[in-house]
Amino acid sequence: MNITEIFLSAADRYPHNVAIVDAKRSITYAQLAQEAKATAAYFKKKGISEGDRVLVFLPMGIDLYRIVLALFYIGATAVFLDEWVSRKRLDICCRLADCRGFVGVFKARLLTFFSRELRRIPIKLRLHKTFQYSIPITQVDPHTTALITFTTGSTGTPKAADRTHAFLKEQFDALMEEIDPTVDDVDMPVLPIVLFVNLGVGCTSVIADFKMTKPALMNAALIAAQIRKNDVTRITASPFFVKKLSEYAIEQGFTYGQIRKVFTGGAPVFPNEALLYTKAFPHSSCTIVYGSTEAEPISSIDAKALVKRSIATLDGLPVGKPYHKTQLKIIEINDGVIPPCTVEQLNRMVVKEGQIGEIIVSGPHVLKQYFRNEEAFRKNKIIAGDTIWHRTGDSGLINKDELFLTGPCKQLIPSGERYLSPFMIENHLRNIEGVEIGTLLTIKDQHILAIQSAVKPELLKQHVKDIPHDKIILVDQIPMDARHHSKIDYEKLTSQLTNQ
Repeated sequence: MNITEIFLSAADRYPHNVAIVDAKRSITYAQLAQEAKATAAYFKKKGISEGDRVLVFLPMGIDLYRIVLALFYIGATAVFLDEWVSRKRLDICCRLADCRGFVGVFKARLLTFFSRELRRIPIKLRLHKTFQYSIPITQVDPHTTALITFTTGSTGTPKAADRTHAFLKEQFDALMEEIDPTVDDVDMPVLPIVLFVNLGVGCTSVIADFKMTKPALMNAALIAAQIRKNDVTRITASPFFVKKLSEYAIEQGFTYGQIRKVFTGGAPVFPNEALLYTKAFPHSSCTIVYGSTEAEPISSIDAKALVKRSIATLDGLPVGKPYHKTQLKIIEINDGVIPPCTVEQLNRMVVKEGQIGEIIVSGPHVLKQYFRNEEAFRKNKIIAGDTIWHRTGDSGLINKDELFLTGPCKQLIPSGERYLSPFMIENHLRNIEGVEIGTLLTIKDQHILAIQSAVKPELLKQHVKDIPHDKIILVDQIPMDARHHSKIDYEKLTSQLTNQ
């Protein structure tokens, strides 16, 4: 098999449909297929062969997908790093990936002057070079690695998701069911993997004028104009992106009437934020997907249904019923590695319905392996019988077949026989007038309420009296995750407060 065949089939059926629109140009399916094949021929001529790994340093756009399709076409592996990776971590990732080729924009090529590991990559590929002769598609074993994506923390061996051709096909099928795209859709996908799904359907993808590395600088007015100009009918993006578009529309007194579907995921969405979506996109079905790099989707819930929920009376944030191909269990919180076990032993770890524990999942669309990182496998996977389960690191509970989130396991605070959930406290804090964001942390055995707000601590006290805490600290800017700018960076915040 070869995952590229899904795209090539769509290109045969819809050659004249526009595939991608980016800041520089647009390209039809027929043109993209021809350019991807010509790029594949160039890579072959330069010495890139089946099984070789190629580091790809490109922003979202036509060139990125042309390059990746070309690599898949010849059976090579595309290797991605987060755009915000530090030079030190870049070198570690390069050493681990041991790439044979490198391709990137001019700014990325400049990095070779500063990175010894980049200089050691033997084949430097030209971004726009192609050869106009035909080479056949490479048929590979389904378990051949097609894509490696590093998600780099600040310490330890970088964790890299190892996606095979078979896994990408399972992920494609799962997202097809969840998103239900049609050939007539004009999508604005801010989540890169979704654009691959679009390329298998024959619909159009419009790249948002938005720097993923600098989400705080998002210009909602500019993107709203893009939506109108390109007759966008669907948006698949992070909650931060959808929220900013919603706030802009509400402030300006208009709605996105032509948008039929909105899909968002990558960070939690509470009812007050979901309400913004329903106001800004009144004619849309708006789906909030819960998932992760290793398992997408896990579950989903409709925004209108979420708005109707009163989470003040609930122990967690409702995220819907699990996707039908997802096997899901809630097991006892355990900070350590869980060794291989029998199915019976795993089932004994499962908590009672309504009790908080760690969410674990398995299924054909759930990642089975990491690239050259046994430590990550031991920490994040459980082998039970013949099944590999993924530990999400998220806590939650099941109530009447519905999944509820209670935040990252490592952020839970033991309180008697139960847990305090900073995740749920964050929602309470957001609903206090004048508070932008806040959370509860344990630092040096003290419960600290860290709050970003213009409200003075003495006035805040009356709003937080029901939250067990020893101290309130006002923070000028609570750090957020670099990927979606939607979740608190607890590690960075803890370090920041510890060093005060």
